[in-house]
Amino acid sequence: MNVDLEPAGAVATAALVAEEIAGDAGKAAADTHSGGLCANCNTRLAGAYCHQCGQMAHLHRSLLHILEELLHGILHFDTKSWRTLPLLLARPGLLTRRYIDGQRARYVSPLALFLFSVFLMFFVFSTLAGPGASQGRTAAQLEQSRKSLSKAIEDERQLVAKREAQLAQAQSEDARKDAAQELADARSGLRESEISLAALNAVPDLSHPPTGGEATHRSLNVALDSLGLRGSDSTLARIVRHATENPELTLYKLKNSAYKFAFMLVPISLPFLWLMFFWRKGVTMYDHAIFTLYGLSFLSLWLALITLLGKSHLTEGLAAPALLYPPIHLFMQLKGTYGLGWFATTWRTIAVLVAGSIVLLLFAALVLFISLT
Repeated sequence: MNVDLEPAGAVATAALVAEEIAGDAGKAAADTHSGGLCANCNTRLAGAYCHQCGQMAHLHRSLLHILEELLHGILHFDTKSWRTLPLLLARPGLLTRRYIDGQRARYVSPLALFLFSVFLMFFVFSTLAGPGASQGRTAAQLEQSRKSLSKAIEDERQLVAKREAQLAQAQSEDARKDAAQELADARSGLRESEISLAALNAVPDLSHPPTGGEATHRSLNVALDSLGLRGSDSTLARIVRHATENPELTLYKLKNSAYKFAFMLVPISLPFLWLMFFWRKGVTMYDHAIFTLYGLSFLSLWLALITLLGKSHLTEGLAAPALLYPPIHLFMQLKGTYGLGWFATTWRTIAVLVAGSIVLLLFAALVLFISLT
């Protein structure tokens, strides 16, 4: 298993940023240092935290504490996380509603959770779902198919020879007609198998993909022809040409742009949510932002979990529940967050699913534009 260091670093960075956003609320200090002075602003201390600037009274000065902060930032499994994650999974509407209503000290902030979960998802995808493994599996499957077809062709050739012998030995007119029909069927099956094998043999070796030369120019010409840009020197033609000539670099740019600009999913989503609630009093864009952040956090963590379980072969028989739960989760979050009835929640769930598809398409177009230009 190859670990992509840049996504790994992004996870650590996102975790530490999320830790700073989440703040120190709910953490216990080692001692109160009552009566001392704050090292940051020299205010007289009256407890575990400075009431003027908020800095902790107890200061660590050890290498061990640096490691502790790093691990804590990456894992982020403090008391607030254990309160937040179960609610995010099972009662997302209650979690979202509580945060909107101001009950925030007990829970991880939606922005902090979103940052960490999105970068964690991309890290899992980059580490476990890399192209090398899938290419290896596809190449092995193609080779197995070639072997199966080759064996089938040998069997069908023997069958054709047998049918030819039966036709030659047929005495009556009816027997010759039946033998001729069976021979024609056998030859047809052989011809289909030979065509299938020829098509498989035309597939390039996926374990050694072409990197230049004639194959690259062919794929480039196909791309340009599909866009009507053959022979053009326009900006779009140059972008397509550059992407085709440097596929690995293009894929690298796409991955980087996707997780670096994942936050753009939030502003892209907000107008669609506003359209579903603009006539309801008391529902603001802030409510929609918190709803979107927690919803995207759940989806990111869910996809990362499914990917991990899929690699360990623990999801056999769980594919349908895994696909069905996100819409159910969305239904529960809508109902609990906005206090909707069953009918109002149902049609909005369907609308959000449709809008989500549009949002993903817009985000994909944005990522392509940023990466290729």
